[in-house]
Amino acid sequence: MNVLLVYPEFPATFWSFKHALKFIGKKSSFPPLGLLTVASMLPNSWELRLCDLNVERLKRQDVAWADMVFISAMTVQQDSTAEVIQLAKSMHKKVVAGGPLFTCEPEKYPDVDHLILNEAEINLPPFLADLESGWPKARYADPTYPDLSTTPVPRWDLINVKHYASLSIQFTRGCPFNCDFCNVTAMLGHRPRLKCTNQVLRELDAIYATGWRGSVFFVDDNFIGNKRFLKNNLLPALIEWQKGKTGIPFYTEASINLADDPTLMNMMSEAGFDTVFIGLETPSEESLASCSKKQNLGRDLVGSVHTIQRHGLQVQGGFIVGFDTDTESIFQRQIDFIQNSGIVTAMVGILQAPVGTALYERMKQEGRLLGNSLGNNTKAISNFVTKLHPDKLREGYHHVFKGLYLPKPYYRRVKTFLKNYKPPAIQQPLDFIKLRAFVRSCVRLGILGSERVHYWKLLLWVLFKKRALLPQAVNLAIIGHHFRKVYEQDAVVG
Repeated sequence: MNVLLVYPEFPATFWSFKHALKFIGKKSSFPPLGLLTVASMLPNSWELRLCDLNVERLKRQDVAWADMVFISAMTVQQDSTAEVIQLAKSMHKKVVAGGPLFTCEPEKYPDVDHLILNEAEINLPPFLADLESGWPKARYADPTYPDLSTTPVPRWDLINVKHYASLSIQFTRGCPFNCDFCNVTAMLGHRPRLKCTNQVLRELDAIYATGWRGSVFFVDDNFIGNKRFLKNNLLPALIEWQKGKTGIPFYTEASINLADDPTLMNMMSEAGFDTVFIGLETPSEESLASCSKKQNLGRDLVGSVHTIQRHGLQVQGGFIVGFDTDTESIFQRQIDFIQNSGIVTAMVGILQAPVGTALYERMKQEGRLLGNSLGNNTKAISNFVTKLHPDKLREGYHHVFKGLYLPKPYYRRVKTFLKNYKPPAIQQPLDFIKLRAFVRSCVRLGILGSERVHYWKLLLWVLFKKRALLPQAVNLAIIGHHFRKVYEQDAVVG
């Protein structure tokens, strides 16, 4: 059996980092971890090829080679997904599909021959057994949450790791919280399920064996869902694993209550973590309460962010406008909140109601639903009727972008962050990729860019005041360039 595994293309969004990747000579931010894991579950006798459309073009000869085409995708990849399915079916190939896009909206894909919905550890084995017997079904959708101890090490040999800015690993699935706009708990449950420490170490060993020495993203939706296990098991093992190696920086996603646990923050930093993404959403207590973001209520959010930064963890933040309780004042409040926090990589989006969420069901019941979410909340449009007039929402969103990402406020925020940030415990040595990124930034940002005055002022300040953070300063300058390019190319215009 010849099987072609295809990962559709991401559009140019804030999270794609496409314009930043050019500085470091990479083609994509992350590899298709789900497909690489599925590949490890397939029979050893099968011939496998993987085509990631974020790093290469899908060729007809690859499709012609295959007996079956496997596709995994997220909602934001739906346009590219449709093109892949159309090509495969035009060449009379059987299509097998899974992942969040298909699990949330299976009815949209009648041309897919076999849908493997929910989690592969439960639903892929019966498909393979039925395929072997000659009677595979059209849909496998057991909603049971699997024990992650059965999850194999991904097939890193199927890709060229040099194409990617970061590699990935998954430690947990599920989140203990109940934010009404998030479909993580709808798909993966409230109780965090864990891989054992030895599994994580085996995956890290496999990554290290490829020659990879860059960053590794723990893709968990909430890495700190089980703090006791982290502090007693995984983090001590990671600290030990780093010894004698070229330091591998880690980053992940967590909730704001991380700031309440100095021991956990110190251990994460010692283990190599230097960045966490946190869903902060809004400075409005009323809006936080309305969406059940209880973990963010009743606290000094800016102070919590500064606490995390002082422990050597850069905070990336997710922010939302368009809650029912938002008024026109929210846009300037978001700007002030983010600027004061020093969160440089601040992803601000319009509230969406994804399929399967409590928000989606409420909008449906109230007759406000306009369609399904595109999976890209940087589009200045929502998929439901908002209380704020759409024109006011769109204008306010663009005001937020300009207040955060035009050169003057952006570089001021970088400086605010660097003043507060403790250098990470693991510093990577200077290599060709970093040197190339620095030289390219000097030319494209420092000479040709509209931000050139701000760029050189920042670098001079860092050299005199925070020399150890020069790599972080250059990296953040490059990321700011990416955000402005996305905006200029109308990727955020609805």
